[in-house]
Amino acid sequence: MGVKATDLRKGQVIDKDGDLLLITDYDHRTPGNWRAIISIKTRSLKTGQAGSMRLSSGDTLEIAYLDKRKAEYLYREGNGDYVFMDSESYEQFHLPEDLVGAQMGFVCENTVVEVTFHDTTPIGIELPPSVVLTIKEAEMAVKGNTASSVKKDAVLETGRKIKVPMHIKAGEKVRVSTETGEFQGRAN
Repeated sequence: MGVKATDLRKGQVIDKDGDLLLITDYDHRTPGNWRAIISIKTRSLKTGQAGSMRLSSGDTLEIAYLDKRKAEYLYREGNGDYVFMDSESYEQFHLPEDLVGAQMGFVCENTVVEVTFHDTTPIGIELPPSVVLTIKEAEMAVKGNTASSVKKDAVLETGRKIKVPMHIKAGEKVRVSTETGEFQGRAN
């Protein structure tokens, strides 16, 4: 179904020549007596490549309809693919590392996440804004440094490295932002 360029919004996914493009920025300008100019910035969901388009108000684009389903992360295969299982049908499917690699640093085995599908093909995962993970390794705090805003390296249970305050120890549960990868605080 075609949608006019003026009806597009940030966050929508369009289907352009078989490639799914996420609209990351939308700008609609009407300079004086001229015709409207619509500029959109996009990111390919298949390759991750950024791009931009300039459209007129009469142009139409195809909106891609995406389906979101809950799935459990099972394990990582030797070739780098991540294996998930649909929570309703118990069907297993693979997501390649290049699609979800950066996000998987916040997902432990047996964790349920939302997987985005286009038709029957899984194209990505959606994480909550923050997750609670356990610190696996952390440097020891030096006496006197715990009162300042000095940060040290720590390794999460998923293997991802983050910076934490000096008073955080191995074995503690912490809240981490999935958008920035930053420490947000201790978890209760």
